[in-house]
Formats: sequence, structure tokens, C-alpha cells
Amino acid sequence: MAAWLNSLLQHPLTKGLAVDDPETTRRRREIIRSKPFLRRLYQEWYSLLAAALPPGAGQVVELGSGAGFIKELVPEVITTEVLAVDGVDIVLPADGRLPFPDRSLRALLMTDVLHHISAPRRFFMEAGRAVRPGGVMAMIEPWVTPWSSLIYRRLHAEPFRPEAATWEFPSQGPLSGANGALPWILFERDRRRFAEEFPQWTISRIELLMPCVYLLSGGVSLRFAPPGWLYPLCRFAEQRLAFLNPQTAMFAFCLLTRNED
Repeated sequence: MAAWLNSLLQHPLTKGLAVDDPETTRRRREIIRSKPFLRRLYQEWYSLLAAALPPGAGQVVELGSGAGFIKELVPEVITTEVLAVDGVDIVLPADGRLPFPDRSLRALLMTDVLHHISAPRRFFMEAGRAVRPGGVMAMIEPWVTPWSSLIYRRLHAEPFRPEAATWEFPSQGPLSGANGALPWILFERDRRRFAEEFPQWTISRIELLMPCVYLLSGGVSLRFAPPGWLYPLCRFAEQRLAFLNPQTAMFAFCLLTRNED
């Protein structure tokens, strides 16, 4: 039933396209810009990331920029993608290397990226090399709550496995490979182990977000799109019910700070 409903509501611009096809990313960019409610959601996410930028020297890099528009809020950001799509500054190598000198970055920014990284240990070591002490890694990622688990398991195409014994998962494609529960596993369930393995990083902030507005937006995959003027009203209602976020949040803003060596 869920698969039938998802097929019925799927956005016509991306219906039938493989998620790892660069054309899918290009069309998702078009979808975000054509849905005012969804665009306002991304603006709020980008504002959280922009507010987390530390002062001082160093470049700001966004990973997984393909469909987004963060340059409108953070003009100096270097945008990157693992797929060859128009509008990004750098196409990253598929092996996970970051082509930046040691301690040259003051921030790495991500929106829905970490849970696609199949070798997170290698990634955090590489990020620790490239980000300077005092720099940050700021991201918006899926989160595990009773409500989000129901939605992600039944209505979302990506794997969502909070019970996964390991952090790694099979690498299928740059976007098709995923574990939507990975950020929660790293920063909540296995937080002590993460601190032991990566003492160069401190988990500075976890803010639970948005039980409903992303669903209401239709995201980048579904055709329905509420009017943009409705977004502030929906967010006001969510914020008044924020005390329920530990049970209902679908996303989290995660901030990691690079420690001195």
C-alpha cells in the first residue's frame, strides 16, 4: 500500500529516474526552486548552518551541494558534489578524499549527506585533517524517534536501520547507498565510542527539528506542494510543540567542533 501511494504521489520530474543519475540531481534543484514551501524550509536549514560558521581564517565548504542553493545565504562557500552536475565548484573524487590542504577549512557544511557516507570512519579522519582547530562541521540530517522511524521505514525509499551493528554499510552508489539512521547512531547511540575514536571532534550541539513540515512539503520526491505563505504557520505550530521533539522529530541540526590536537 505504501509503495502504491508513493508511486501515485511521486513528482513527475524525477519519476523513473535512478537516484544516482546526475539528471535526477538537476531536476531536484528545479523542484526545490518551484515549491515555495520547500524552498522556505531549505532557507531555514541554511540559516542554521550559516549561523554556526566560526570567525577567523579558512575556507567554507559544502558537501553534497548538487540540488541546493546555499550560496544565496553563504556567498563565500565552495560547493561540491560527487556527481558531475552543473553549478558546483568542485566534483569530489569517489574515494572520499577531500582535496583541501591540512587545516585549511573553517567549516564543512552538509544537508542530508552524512547518512550517504558508507565509510564514516575514513570520512571523519579526512575531515579532521582538513578542518582547522576551532573549525566546525555543521549538518542537517535525519534523526531517530518513534515517529520518524515509522515514516522513514514505511514511506521513504532509503534504508533506515537504527539497529545496525556497524557504522559502515555496502557502497552501492553515491546517493542510493545510505543508512538514514547513521547520524543518530554516531552522535547518540554510539556517542561514547565516537568520542573515543575521534577525540579531535566534540559534539557541541544536537537540536531536534521538524516533525511535520518536511512531510507537508512533499520534499524533492513527491508532487504535492503547499503554498509558501503556509510555512511560517506550520513552523509556529511545530515550535509550540517542541517539547514533543524527542518522540517526533524527523531531523536534527548537528554541530561538531574541531579540537586542538
